[in-house]
Amino acid sequence: MYKLVAIDLDGTMLNSYGIVTENTKKVIKQAIEKEIEIIIASGRPINSIQAIANEIGSNNYFIAGNGALIYDIKNNQTIYEKYIPKKKVLEIIKICEENSISYNVYTEKAILATGLKYNVLYYHKENLKKEDNKKTVINIVKDMYKYIQDTEEKFLKITVCDENKTIFNSIIRKLRNVEGIEVLDVSHISRKVIKQGTEDISIEYYYTEISLKDVDKWNTIEILIRKLNIKKEEVIAIGDNINDKKMIENAGLGIAMKGSTPIVTSKADYITSSNNEEGVANAIEKFCF
Repeated sequence: MYKLVAIDLDGTMLNSYGIVTENTKKVIKQAIEKEIEIIIASGRPINSIQAIANEIGSNNYFIAGNGALIYDIKNNQTIYEKYIPKKKVLEIIKICEENSISYNVYTEKAILATGLKYNVLYYHKENLKKEDNKKTVINIVKDMYKYIQDTEEKFLKITVCDENKTIFNSIIRKLRNVEGIEVLDVSHISRKVIKQGTEDISIEYYYTEISLKDVDKWNTIEILIRKLNIKKEEVIAIGDNINDKKMIENAGLGIAMKGSTPIVTSKADYITSSNNEEGVANAIEKFCF
């Protein structure tokens, strides 16, 4: 009997338009009624995840920033945190700016960006369909280096994006020389869809995510299941990308979405249907009911 299901958001629970389908919500709520703990485990900041957690009826905990924190929803507080020190953030953005490559800094509550491009453009378009209290907070910052120097905000992760693979790989090599951080080895192109009037526009780009060393979703899930007295054999993990690999290979049952990055697929115990075919709902129905 599985007692906890940890689910990624982008490319997993959310379809290509950033939506949780009504059927997926219904199935998740049925699992919660059976006293199965449903935990969102995402790279997004707190506010963005909290809105989706409320939508699906997950009211206890979620994991943000790829495992940088555990948030206690009922008590409205962070119960575990492992942030990137300001000095490291400044070192990373200096490299990005010197090489004219796009980057975003994720704080606890917001995404800091220098412009609406790539993943931030996708979140911006997603926000247009949402009520104010459900939007992902995006702050456009003119002088990022100075902003980071002056702010007291805490930093979950940094994403680096470019549509040119050669430029992208070049910056990754430089970032790997920074000590004390983890640069995710994301080798495939990210594809998202946004609506422009009646037309579907595809956004494609290479990207990586940078966290403090030893920050990942599985480490944080282990902390949470110890607190909840749940064995790892009683955990299902569902995801699609490299930041889901550790939780998929370590959980009692690791499930990859159809079309996941190949290394994640190779580690999974089961491949469910894609995020546009309600793969999360199908997996929960198959293994929890």
